[in-house]
Amino acid sequence: MSFWKDFRDFAMKGNVIDLAIAVVIGGAFGKIVSSLVNDVLMPVLGLLTGGINFSDKKIILQEARMDAAGKIIKPANTLNYGAFIQSVIDFLIIALCIFLAIRALQRLQRKKQEQAPPAAPPPPSNEEKLLAEIRDLLKNRS
Repeated sequence: MSFWKDFRDFAMKGNVIDLAIAVVIGGAFGKIVSSLVNDVLMPVLGLLTGGINFSDKKIILQEARMDAAGKIIKPANTLNYGAFIQSVIDFLIIALCIFLAIRALQRLQRKKQEQAPPAAPPPPSNEEKLLAEIRDLLKNRS
């Protein structure tokens, strides 16, 4: 029984729940950014580069083997550098989007802090009161 209690306590900790929420939101954010890359930016980039589709670019290292009927016996061995370029572009755009989102949140937090009135200083502790009395007594003596 102790195992299940420990597991429940672990699973219900705030950090674990926060992490689970972050993973779900991160997955949704990744889909949004992937759509931005594939559906918005890549067509524009393809237009600017003359219709080049990076994901189709590859170097054939070994041709495919076919039988007499033209059926592929062994597929071609290829170096798919275009897929790598596409992944790098995806990463850079995702990193830029995350950077911009965090920067916007930081600006909002700074604005909120600037608008909030400064907190009142805490009341002096007993030690501070005692030291102030000693200071005043010494001042009056001289």
